[in-house]
Amino acid sequence: MPPISRKRATADLVVVANRLPVDRVVGDDGETTWRRSPGGLVSALEPVMRANSGAWIGWPGDTGDVPEPFVDEGLTLVPVALSEREVAEFYEGFSNGTLWPLYHDLVAKPAFHREWWDAYVKVNQRFADAAARFAAKDATVWVQDYQLQLVPTMLRELRPDLRIGFYLHIPFPPAELFSQLPWRRQILEGLLGADLVGFQLTGAAQNFVRLVRQRVGHKTHRDSVYLPDGRVVLAKAFPISIDTEGFEELARSESVGARAKEIRDDLGNPRQVFLGIDRLDYTKGIYARLRAFSELIAEGRLTLEDVVFVQVATPSRERVDQYRILRDEIDRLVGRVNGDLGRIGRPAISYLHSSFPREEMAALYRAADVMVVTPFRDGMNLVAKEYVACRYDDDGALVLSEFAGAANELRQAYLVNPYDIDGMKAQMMEAFAANGRDLTRRMRAMRRTVAENDVSRWASSFLDQLSGTQPTHSKSTRPPKES
Repeated sequence: MPPISRKRATADLVVVANRLPVDRVVGDDGETTWRRSPGGLVSALEPVMRANSGAWIGWPGDTGDVPEPFVDEGLTLVPVALSEREVAEFYEGFSNGTLWPLYHDLVAKPAFHREWWDAYVKVNQRFADAAARFAAKDATVWVQDYQLQLVPTMLRELRPDLRIGFYLHIPFPPAELFSQLPWRRQILEGLLGADLVGFQLTGAAQNFVRLVRQRVGHKTHRDSVYLPDGRVVLAKAFPISIDTEGFEELARSESVGARAKEIRDDLGNPRQVFLGIDRLDYTKGIYARLRAFSELIAEGRLTLEDVVFVQVATPSRERVDQYRILRDEIDRLVGRVNGDLGRIGRPAISYLHSSFPREEMAALYRAADVMVVTPFRDGMNLVAKEYVACRYDDDGALVLSEFAGAANELRQAYLVNPYDIDGMKAQMMEAFAANGRDLTRRMRAMRRTVAENDVSRWASSFLDQLSGTQPTHSKSTRPPKES
């Protein structure tokens, strides 16, 4: 891939994310090509990035030599290198061994290691340096997610002319949990370099503002933080969504319809198909969900002629001990359930530890009568919205954890507490036994919500809000007296 020319060396809109929107593919001849990664974020940002000479800064996903910045399908891409040690300490360590469990309600115990923190600081500075080099004068920079929470302030110190936004895709915890972090003040001050800090839910934004007031000491009022230098930082909710139209179009295609029928045939055409699709992660509640389903079979409330549960668990962070342990636990559970309850040609659980392209996912959504999404904590959970987008006949049922951000919008789902096995079983039975009229009423309302709030609207609402924030060179703004 040829490097970009010097004329394209700066961008008016810069996205800074842990990963590039492409994966490196090395062919048999040793030649490197780049394959576009699936995901709604790049689809949503692509048009506005092209219109604004945009650049995307991120890690290519491996520890090989990184190429010079290059253009791929009209997007300027700026690779950032990580060494093996930095992957272990910054990515697998502090990002996913410290922040991920801490921000997900301590579903697993976070580890606090000083060398992990040192790597986090070092890598965040590298991303900030890259953004400073590639941002044009007075450009807009949008930093993404928990791996890069120090970048906003680092970048502002380098380039005070920039308008900086930050978006957190995962939950932001309450003070009682966040305060355990030894570097809590540094994280908060890192985020305060942004003009706009976006969260999935209003409660998360309120947690952030409350912590800034308590731990940093700045004056606050509602969704605003007032800094001594006169800047005002806004903290607001922008619930993320999906490419609704794209998923529905895919679901309506003949090939996906044929594949959905083939899936049901392969499963023995049970009366109903239950489906779970998740990354293999301890926050997703996969073990509890499969246990609840297996108990329904064991108790005779569901039979193998009635149902099968298809669980797709996409491989994730397999070098991290907690994830390897989880995989072993689920493997043992599935084997035990199918050994005890299944019959030849009729397993109770059809378990797939693999990742699938979007077309296969759409076919699975079309084949499933009941989608079961039961995380212990999730910032949003886009699988729930993808399922709804694919149910263009207004049928199907969604069993959804009340601790997923999506539950705030998809109120017509069968909401469950994933810690309550009996309650989860009851809602699974409700979904299984629901009449067509009730299913249609629920699904139609959820589809309307997902259609009206798609990923393009999410991206434009954030960028519109960011463009309206107070410029850094404006006169000082004082907080209201009552704050």
